[in-house]
Amino acid sequence: MAMTESDTTDWLDDAPWQHWQERWRLRPGVNFLNHGSFGPSPDVVRQAQSEWTELLESQPMDFFVRTLEPAMTAAMQALAEFVGAAPENMVFSENATFAMNEVAHSFELSPGDEVLLNDHEYGAVRRIWQAACDRAGAVLNVAQLPQPLESKEQLVDAIFAAVTPRTRLLVVSHITSPTAIIFPVEEICRKARTLGVAVCVDGPHAIAQLPLSLDEMQCDYYTASCHKWLCAGFGSGFLYVHPSRQAAMRPNVVSWGRWPAVEPTDWRDDFVWQGTQDPSAYLSTTAAIEFMQSVPLTAFRQRTHALANYARARLAEFADTEPLTPDDPSWYGCMALAPLPAGDAIALQKRLWREHQIEVPIVDFHGRRFVRVSCHIYNHTAQIDHLAAALAQCDVK
Repeated sequence: MAMTESDTTDWLDDAPWQHWQERWRLRPGVNFLNHGSFGPSPDVVRQAQSEWTELLESQPMDFFVRTLEPAMTAAMQALAEFVGAAPENMVFSENATFAMNEVAHSFELSPGDEVLLNDHEYGAVRRIWQAACDRAGAVLNVAQLPQPLESKEQLVDAIFAAVTPRTRLLVVSHITSPTAIIFPVEEICRKARTLGVAVCVDGPHAIAQLPLSLDEMQCDYYTASCHKWLCAGFGSGFLYVHPSRQAAMRPNVVSWGRWPAVEPTDWRDDFVWQGTQDPSAYLSTTAAIEFMQSVPLTAFRQRTHALANYARARLAEFADTEPLTPDDPSWYGCMALAPLPAGDAIALQKRLWREHQIEVPIVDFHGRRFVRVSCHIYNHTAQIDHLAAALAQCDVK
């Protein structure tokens, strides 16, 4: 039954969400507050993925030769509509990391060219572009953003202050992984385009957290995972490429391209068949979209932001420094980052699991310690209260 909304809806009331929580098979007794890292799927998505795998196993030749391509086309049509893009501008990819590697493999860099990231970017993304720059003799620069951030204008200005005449590509998260901050990517793309700088948006946390219109965003590339907030099967993601960049795209894995093999007619053909694999995770994205829309999405965003806001307020008692951003929904969605006193982040995360069965990341960011709480609709306020009590028992003060 879909949630209904009114001006008086109490988004922190756990009772209306109980039946949604039962759609997941999370281990009893575990307080799982880390959907942002690995997002499990609800029952209907698991069932849909299992049915696709059973269909494959029952007659592999029929599945791969006759069934797969039209099924993938239909799944991509649904996903493209969900993220506001033309399907001819997208290909499936196992996750945002795979997709980012495709961009790094295809984006042409020359000696002395510069790629610009910022200090809130995901560590794997930095490694990907460091390797690409090393191969090309290019330079990887990292913009240092102010702490705390007080306005989106301040954030954008800090990024573009690091742009030079040699900057060819700007890589920026839609929602940052270590710090859970929503970046104004539309404004960043507009400003970069006036300077002739390409933009790759890393968006695994934005899918379902935020309404998207990728064609209108006017980014050059967008990389994403669907197994996070959309709750599709693990191993499902996509790569979006602006039409002006598609001719230069080259897959990391060269195989038949399409199956049965045909002469490529557009950029997507080389990405369709990259060797034999189980595509059920890709095909599960349709069920995931339908599930999230049944909540519906507006209620999902309201409820999960209310939980994240509750976590930020509940954990404020442990803060000895100010948060990185203002307490405003334009800065964070389903994840909240709360400052903690200085200490060993890894040791605290291990202790929370070992002694309290809490899965939550403790982040070390520029020498400061934070806890990043992820909230999906299977989470509830008592889990956040349990985290607060556990932190107190761990003498975090």
